[in-house]
Amino acid sequence: MKIFAMIRAELSRLWATPMSRLALIALMCVPLLYGGLYLWANQDPYAKLDQVPVALVVEDTGAPATDDTTGDATGETENYGDDIADQLIEDGSFAWHEVSAADAARGVNDGTFDFSVTIPADFSTSLTSASGDAPQQATVQLTTNDANSYLATTIGEQAVKQIKATIVQTVNRQAAGRFLIALDTIKTKLVDATSGATQLADGAQQAFDGAGTAQAGAATLASGTAQIASGTASLPAQTDQLASGAEQVASGTSTLAGKGDEVGAAAQRLVDSIPTARAQISQTLAENGFTPEQIAQVLALLDPVAADATTANERVQTVVSQVDQLNSGAQQVAGGARTLSDAMPALASGTQQAADGAASLQTGLTTLQTGLGTLRDGIVTLRDGLQSGADAIPATTADSRELQAKTIADPVKLTNSSVTSAGTYGAGLAPFFVSLAAWIGIYALFLIVKPVSRRAITALHSPIKVTVAGWLTPGLLGTIQMVALFGILAGALHFEVHNPLATYGMMALASLTFAAIILTLNVWFGSVGQFLGLVLMVAQLVTAGGTFPWQTLPAPLAALHHVLPMSYAVDGMRQLMYGGRMDAALQDAGVLLAWLAIALSLSAIGVTRMTHARTLRDLRPSLIG
Repeated sequence: MKIFAMIRAELSRLWATPMSRLALIALMCVPLLYGGLYLWANQDPYAKLDQVPVALVVEDTGAPATDDTTGDATGETENYGDDIADQLIEDGSFAWHEVSAADAARGVNDGTFDFSVTIPADFSTSLTSASGDAPQQATVQLTTNDANSYLATTIGEQAVKQIKATIVQTVNRQAAGRFLIALDTIKTKLVDATSGATQLADGAQQAFDGAGTAQAGAATLASGTAQIASGTASLPAQTDQLASGAEQVASGTSTLAGKGDEVGAAAQRLVDSIPTARAQISQTLAENGFTPEQIAQVLALLDPVAADATTANERVQTVVSQVDQLNSGAQQVAGGARTLSDAMPALASGTQQAADGAASLQTGLTTLQTGLGTLRDGIVTLRDGLQSGADAIPATTADSRELQAKTIADPVKLTNSSVTSAGTYGAGLAPFFVSLAAWIGIYALFLIVKPVSRRAITALHSPIKVTVAGWLTPGLLGTIQMVALFGILAGALHFEVHNPLATYGMMALASLTFAAIILTLNVWFGSVGQFLGLVLMVAQLVTAGGTFPWQTLPAPLAALHHVLPMSYAVDGMRQLMYGGRMDAALQDAGVLLAWLAIALSLSAIGVTRMTHARTLRDLRPSLIG
């Protein structure tokens, strides 16, 4: 009997009666129902999160608004809670229902809402408290109920994290905006300060130059006053001599004036006596008998003398007056000379003090000029520093500050440059559930398919043919299951498959490998082997890494991940379905082929044992079918 004849005989047996046909069709549909329905139900659940009912409670009372530039209160109220609520509702990530706190609590409790998000009354106050003396964190309350859905709780936690990120971004943008405005103001002030420092530096330079000029003048003054002090040092003695001489002259002129006054008085008496003497002479002559003519002749002789005497008197009186004036001047000269002599020591001392002061002034001006030079250099350094500071702060506009604030608030932009992409949640799970469906499909087929033909064992005595026939019968049916399941994936669910033929080939290889493994379990352990196939399925269910990364498994299960065949079936389908590495897929196929070869070899050994001997287990009826 040939291999295909044994396969045909087994298929004929399975198709012999209406009930057997119904059983075969039902079992053939098991992997389709398992894999197709599950993947259909989870095709893209994230796309329908907007249908998840969520309660939103906004109790925020707001906080006083402040001017972004000055930080002063504007008299208005800013409510971040309302802003966040509006953003959430507009975003539409969930089916948000803005309700009261009591309705939210009741709804989460009875399942009306999957979870609730509460923005408390002090939300805005807490957000704006960072600029005050008592900063505190703002709170967003997430209320969940795992009795509604554990995954809803997980999704709610992720949603609140996203809300937190949005809040942080909003607050950071506003804070950054205020900072940039303040920085722009600082730049303006620095520019003004630089201009003032430039003017101050110019003034310091002028003061430095003026101090230099003043110092030069002070040097000249010091030199001149030193000469004056040197010259006036001998004046006190000289003026004392002068005063003494003037006093002697004054004494002489005083004596002279006295004598002159005596002479002038005598001359005046002489002149004053002439008329009396003339009258006496005339009277005497008349008494002596002189005629009037003779008297006139005599008097005529006297008149010139009287005129000369009068003239002389006038000259004498003039000289006396001049002598008196000389005496008066000499007295004044003597007094002034004495006053000058008395004042001269003070003058000499003052000129010396002036010389000393001029020298000190010169020294002080030299020090002043040095200090002004240092001040000028310091101001220039200050000006240059202010200019550098102003240059280091970029010039901004309102639009550029807004863009900068957004960048500061959200500095990182995530771009997805995936090497491969599944596309949807369902497509991401497809390799795992297809592999699991292939195992379940083969496992179910072995409920009605005989692992080996006892008749063939007895008739052929060819363990290899019997083994191959026992393997190919469920294996071929499994490949048909995979055709149908592949049609559901690509045709009904529209999952993107980058390499369709290779993907189906990996599905068929997995089904054939699983058929060989379950065949081996049945050959060696009978109905117990069928149960072991269920246990092995459970083991692979948790170790294949179909959902979470296998690195998250406990160490013993992680070790099984590298041994059991379903891990390689899942990885191979991922590589081919998502457009990954072909060499990795070939390695996975190689491992499956190794499992296939080992399983068939063990089955052949088991069949050989059955060919040469019968055990009590072989004669005992199977518990299954």
